[in-house]
Amino acid sequence: MTSCEHPDFLQQDDNMLNSQDDGRGKKKDGQPGSPSSSHLAYGILDVPPWYLCILLGIQHFLTALGGLVAVPLILAKDLCLQHDPLTKSYLISTMFFVSGICTLLQVFFGVRLPILQGGSFGFVAPSLAMLSLPAWKCPEWTLNASQVNASSPEFTEEWQKRIRELQGAIMVASCVQILVGFSGLIGFLMRFIGPLTIAPTISLVALPLFDSAGNNAGTHWGVAAMTIFLIVLFSQYLKNVAVPMPIYGREKKGHTSKFYLFQVFPVLLALCISWLLCFVLTVTNALPKDPTAYGYQARTNTEANVLSQAPWFRFPYPGQWGLPTISPAGVFGIMAGVISSMVESVGDYYACARLVGAPPPPKHAINRGIGIEGLGCLLAGAWGSGNGTTSYSENVGALGITKVGSRMVIVAAGCVLLVMGVFGKIGAAFATIPTPVIGGMFLVMFGVIAAVGISSLQYVDMNSSRNIFVFGFSIFCGLTVPNWVNKNPEMLQTGILQLDQVFQVLLTTSMFVGGFLGFLLDNTIPGSPEERGLLTWNQIHKESEETAKVSEVYGLPCGIGTKFCTSSYTRYLPFCPRPEHHEKAPSTNLQILSV
Repeated sequence: MTSCEHPDFLQQDDNMLNSQDDGRGKKKDGQPGSPSSSHLAYGILDVPPWYLCILLGIQHFLTALGGLVAVPLILAKDLCLQHDPLTKSYLISTMFFVSGICTLLQVFFGVRLPILQGGSFGFVAPSLAMLSLPAWKCPEWTLNASQVNASSPEFTEEWQKRIRELQGAIMVASCVQILVGFSGLIGFLMRFIGPLTIAPTISLVALPLFDSAGNNAGTHWGVAAMTIFLIVLFSQYLKNVAVPMPIYGREKKGHTSKFYLFQVFPVLLALCISWLLCFVLTVTNALPKDPTAYGYQARTNTEANVLSQAPWFRFPYPGQWGLPTISPAGVFGIMAGVISSMVESVGDYYACARLVGAPPPPKHAINRGIGIEGLGCLLAGAWGSGNGTTSYSENVGALGITKVGSRMVIVAAGCVLLVMGVFGKIGAAFATIPTPVIGGMFLVMFGVIAAVGISSLQYVDMNSSRNIFVFGFSIFCGLTVPNWVNKNPEMLQTGILQLDQVFQVLLTTSMFVGGFLGFLLDNTIPGSPEERGLLTWNQIHKESEETAKVSEVYGLPCGIGTKFCTSSYTRYLPFCPRPEHHEKAPSTNLQILSV
């Protein structure tokens, strides 16, 4: 399809899509498209008109908005920023800006699939574990709003020294991911990771966060319950309801088209409606004015001054919080998040390739993708976002909804993230979301993440007592051990402070404990490949008829692959494209994540 042959991108009806198969079934080289690509409005190599790229890019930004905003808000309390909304807005803007940079790097030089990059929940648990160490617990006076002077040098140093510690840990741990990606080690490591390792690891990313979500929702359970109800209503009950939208097209100047509004924006719609209700309750004084009263956190004017204080434009820059610091405890803890991120990202690559009608990603593309994600984490640490970056699964799912798999749309989304990161008022607005609204959103999001991990077991024989033991024991220990260590930190005393901190961070990170036990038991307890789910797993992604040549989709841009990777010295590098035209996709045990 050429750029001038653009269908109505809002229309989702099969009749409309099928009526233009002749236009979409052919790629630039005249090869027939695969069945999956014949239903795409735009394939991975197609370039929609610029205005559609911008609109669809904004849609991807809005799809990722929940995760992008949630990570800084979760970390805020342990960074001693609970009563400093202006700094929280700076963290949100920094997250937007860094995610935009990482998205552009991934699309142009990484795996080259249309995948958005953003903050990872996999880094949250080890970050919270590190900040819970006695040396990093917030002083009591920072928890009292009446005693916090956000502009005082003393308070500024309190939160900045904590985020500098996070920065250093993320930057060092990201170097490991860069090494694993660009060296080609990721393919070797994946041979030992199966569903019984993936399931407890991903589930335990979210399960330990129930306390944080419950505390936020508990500031006003009525508002939180309404937020949950709206998200469930829009995403589950109304997802197939099409809303007529006014459209202006080249062939039809003014007409309406069906758009599945509730399916695409359930979280955003629920957040806005709950936010509006809290505003009405605030204006009518239905919510208490006393800061100590139950329900006060549901008011929309508790942080009203942040919008006036926030600058219109603010450019995040590396080292904006000072020189990063490094400790072994933080580095080893964040490495657990890096491993979880790599596992999830490889699954996202396969899912994205299937949805956009591309061939399964070859080894060199996967190696580059993981390496570039490591580089993205390094940049996120340098900029001080308080988190690393990873591929966003929710945006991969959005590709199947919008039927638009063009790389240029994700380029536009990366540019939108950059603009939003520079526009300071945007971050300030999201920093004023009422606490119970955030809590309700967290409860739904964390529940979905936990369920994604458990869904990895669908190809495992769960009638096997071996598999039931491995999964159940891993999950239970992943919750029990961190809980006990948090309550009894004095029991881990080796006499070496740095070693004690490493043990405490690792043993209070649930996904490390559960994932390590799942990995150890699954690879040591006797069991057939069929029983472990590996046979079915490896058969999911057999290479089908290609919709475009591998080199077209996964080759480096601007002729870099042909100029740099064909010499006798560089062509054997693990991240360089191979000269073969039909390179087979690597066998990996991670393909379950793409289902």
